[in-house]
Amino acid sequence: MSTPLDPRVSEFETKEQADSHDKWFRAKVQEAIDDPRPGIPHDEVMARMSARIAELKAKHQKVA
Repeated sequence: MSTPLDPRVSEFETKEQADSHDKWFRAKVQEAIDDPRPGIPHDEVMARMSARIAELKAKHQKVA
């Protein structure tokens, strides 16, 4: 049986959905914590994303 949740309080329809998402999210966070690869500095990530966004904007403008 599902326990309904108030949409003003939760984005999930039921407690079971919320619990399932919480379990999935915690597993993903733990997976990231356990990842042995070195981290990427924030500035490098931001530079890569800015370049990617500019690339996509340019591509979109050519199509439009």
